[in-house]
Amino acid sequence: MSRLLIATDAWHPQVNGVVRSLDAIASHAAAFDMDVHFLTPKSFHTLPLPGYGEIRLALATASAAARAIAHFQPDFIHIATEGPIGLAMRRHCLRVGLPFSTSYHTRFPEYLAARAPVPVWLSYAFLRRFHNAGAGTMVSSSSLEKNLLKQGFKKILRWSRGVDETLFRPRAERVLDLPRPIFLFVGRIAVEKNVEAFLRLDLPGSKVVVGDGPMLARFKVAYPEAHFMGPQQGEDLARTYASSDVFVFPSLTDTFGIVLLEALASGLPVAAYPVMGPVDVIGDSQVGVLDQDLGRAALAALEIPRDLCRVHASTFTWKQSAAQFFGNIRAVLEPASCVKKRRKAAIAWGRPA
Repeated sequence: MSRLLIATDAWHPQVNGVVRSLDAIASHAAAFDMDVHFLTPKSFHTLPLPGYGEIRLALATASAAARAIAHFQPDFIHIATEGPIGLAMRRHCLRVGLPFSTSYHTRFPEYLAARAPVPVWLSYAFLRRFHNAGAGTMVSSSSLEKNLLKQGFKKILRWSRGVDETLFRPRAERVLDLPRPIFLFVGRIAVEKNVEAFLRLDLPGSKVVVGDGPMLARFKVAYPEAHFMGPQQGEDLARTYASSDVFVFPSLTDTFGIVLLEALASGLPVAAYPVMGPVDVIGDSQVGVLDQDLGRAALAALEIPRDLCRVHASTFTWKQSAAQFFGNIRAVLEPASCVKKRRKAAIAWGRPA
């Protein structure tokens, strides 16, 4: 069985697409003859990211990355994020000549520009340099691939996402006792998710918001008519999806949107802007309405059959996602080279190779 070391700054207790994706592929690793080990913030002293208490920035170093490689002795190395851990692993790999792959999960330049006066081109310059040093960069959709190619990224690989159809499914039980129709949003309550565009809509029935984030307290005061459920996971989240009528996705900056698949698998039609993420997940499937007028999209989505949504979601599975991921790893990384060099690294740290 081959060994894969994944370096990631995003990890539990964070609840986001990166963590869900990594958890999912790890759960299928054995089926693809892979033993996966993670280097996460739990291995380091950390500092909280301002405004995001659950996100901790690791005080990672290249020497710590070297020790992790020497300890686990991986055949392959994947860098999932561009934070301190990703940077430390990249630095060490380049220093000793170890090949690695990367993945691009977050439209960081757009997120940062929404919060601070940092030019988008400058952020892309940093990310381009980060990722192009690897053997290949995995992206979730064709829209993201086209965007990154325009920004000068090279060696792009496709890695789509999936959904747990057993957990997220239509249910007869209704846990939301609210006036209908019920329009639902699930995600981080932060500026980059554009949640206020949903909250401002003049819609009949009820608006329900599931999630946590730095803007939650403000929105509770500004929009008292909306129902803020706080963060939910597992069965609680699945029941909320299935109890709603339309999933409204106001984000303009997501690269994919796993929540879209969770909603669809629950029988929930989608209303969203015609942007990256919704365009790739919904496409011409008729399971959602993509419109620059989000309110019009939300009302039109009420007419979509719920069973059609479920069928479309079933075309996205985590097993297929894992097959893409591990296939990419084996396609672009030469294990013999990695094995030879990690043995050198192990010897340098006084460990048996």
